[in-house]
Amino acid sequence: MTNSRTGGRILVDNLKLQGCDRIFHVPGESFLAVLDALHDTPEIDLVTCRQEGGAAFMACADGALTGQPGVCFVTRGPGATNGSIGVHVAMQDSIPMLFFIGDVDRSMRDREGFQEVDFPAMFSPLAKWATRIEDARRIPEYVARAWSVATSGRPGPVVIALPEDMLCDVVEATDRPAVARFEQSPDPEAIEALMGLLKDAASPIAIIGGAGWCQGTAHYFAEFATRIGLPVAAAFRRQDAIANDCPVYAGNLGYGPNPALVERVKKADLILSIGARLGEATTDGYSLITPDHPGQTLVHVHPDPEELGRVYRTDLPICADMREFAETIALWDQDILDFDAGKQAHAEWQAWNRPEPRDGVALDLGQCVAAMRERMAADDTIICNGAGNFSAWWHRYWHYGEYGTQLAPTAGAMGYGAPAAVAAALRHPEKTAVALAGDGDFMMNGQELATAVQHGADLLVILVDNGGYGTIRMHQEREYPARLSGTALKNPDFAALARAYGGWAETVETTDQFAPALDRALGEKGLRLLHLRTDIEAINPATTISKLRETARG
Repeated sequence: MTNSRTGGRILVDNLKLQGCDRIFHVPGESFLAVLDALHDTPEIDLVTCRQEGGAAFMACADGALTGQPGVCFVTRGPGATNGSIGVHVAMQDSIPMLFFIGDVDRSMRDREGFQEVDFPAMFSPLAKWATRIEDARRIPEYVARAWSVATSGRPGPVVIALPEDMLCDVVEATDRPAVARFEQSPDPEAIEALMGLLKDAASPIAIIGGAGWCQGTAHYFAEFATRIGLPVAAAFRRQDAIANDCPVYAGNLGYGPNPALVERVKKADLILSIGARLGEATTDGYSLITPDHPGQTLVHVHPDPEELGRVYRTDLPICADMREFAETIALWDQDILDFDAGKQAHAEWQAWNRPEPRDGVALDLGQCVAAMRERMAADDTIICNGAGNFSAWWHRYWHYGEYGTQLAPTAGAMGYGAPAAVAAALRHPEKTAVALAGDGDFMMNGQELATAVQHGADLLVILVDNGGYGTIRMHQEREYPARLSGTALKNPDFAALARAYGGWAETVETTDQFAPALDRALGEKGLRLLHLRTDIEAINPATTISKLRETARG
């Protein structure tokens, strides 16, 4: 379409053409022309948030669930800096995202005007592309390019600054059609080489999940791995890369992994990294698998050529779309292999995944996860968590379902769980979105419960309250035993807080109380919160504060 419209109208029209159906924002006077255009655009759901960090996390989570760019609008200066955390997470997690910033008038630039920041300079290290639109006639071009950049290769965030006066200009512009996502098929010779390496391998293992992963990828790769008996480990916080009931699923790498899985990776002669970047958390600081991995052959499959060989010496790099690669190998019918290690690895994970009762603990989180497993179907539950030791119980004991049932930042950002659960509840109202949060983690973005209530989101919050920044306390006890400094927290009554937002809530203090409280919560609708008061002594599933002190003192 070509006619005279405001820049704000052109922007909204072209976002709609690219497939945008939801925008998360905190309003600002710098993009009022966009809000005015959205008033007449019912096809796009406008979600009004309470802080830009929460809005950006929601867009990030939405992008993870849909595979299309999550869209966020914030205002200049404070709005952009608040929201920058979501851009950082989207980049490190390889999630498509468009982050629009209302900017100062073009005539005011370079005078350090009200809330002025050089946004392309600020966000260039954080994003795939950071730019500014100077001419409203070029908005369709920029939107189409941004959509393509965000979804191609290794997906990631694009940041676009929008001068306020540019959005008010009335100009003629030619809209652009929806861009088609480029899907690169794997090189047939590379697939032949991969199969040759598998035939010669004695103890191969796959590490999966990451850039460009989707439900189709998960389906085809699980089919292939099951057929040949290949053990499959999930990269850090990619535990839904295949459903955990897959008979060759071996568990997850990252913090606190199964020692049996760690040994299996160490002894592997062939490592297949499929989609995963093999980052610091997955590889235990690049020590479990070293960048030069002597004695091991590395096959790295990734949709972005710039990632191949970037950190790791790669024996066989394969640049391909993840679904195209997975479908190709699933259809491979020559010299079918048969390893028995896949079933063995799955049995090891099942043993590790079984929560045994913990003595001397009033509220045993392992048994809480077991109660959730009995009542909540894995494929119908989306577990959303930020950073903190509280997540370790669910990472170890929960059974994640099909792809799209875990939202957890590999960047380790606190405050992600609650806003991510709001986004998940809005995107998938047919499923149960669970915001899993610690007390310190929740207070980073807990105000987004107001967003949940305002927009009718149906979600469950499991809030684990141990009165401290647990992860940092754990490290503190290892380095400076019994010298508590700066990690204790004085918290509100979280159940009362949830009720103040308009939700249903209960406080749980013992293991026996949890299952009945969960049953009552699952019987309610809307916002529901279970406030779990725990003892920080049980610092993670494997150890206690007392044991950490004993070890540190020798």
